[in-house]
Amino acid sequence: QVHVVESGGGLVLVGGSLRLSCVVSGGIFSRSDMAWYRQAPGAQRELVATISRGGSRFYEDSVKGRFTISRDNAKNDVLLQMNSLNPEDTGVYYCKAEYSSAPGVRTFYWGQGTQVTVSS
Repeated sequence: QVHVVESGGGLVLVGGSLRLSCVVSGGIFSRSDMAWYRQAPGAQRELVATISRGGSRFYEDSVKGRFTISRDNAKNDVLLQMNSLNPEDTGVYYCKAEYSSAPGVRTFYWGQGTQVTVSS
């Protein structure tokens, strides 16, 4: 059975840093493309950053230069290092694991989310 578990959220002051972690169990991590999303209060969930199983990275424009996504296949873990945080970064951060479970079939799993609050 697959589980996706995020951790590392919390309350931080403007300009501070946090590091989020997402551990995926169930034997799919090395085959998965991983992504971090966030959802602010009253807003839709939005993509923040992705890292493919091959290590290719993508960042949403507002986090470029501030956030870094990385993965450790030995630990089944994907990290999101967040620096220079501002109040617009506040929200629940979700991790998604997505992989090809069969030819032409993509399967994905979400974590439960971790709250990030940036206070001025």
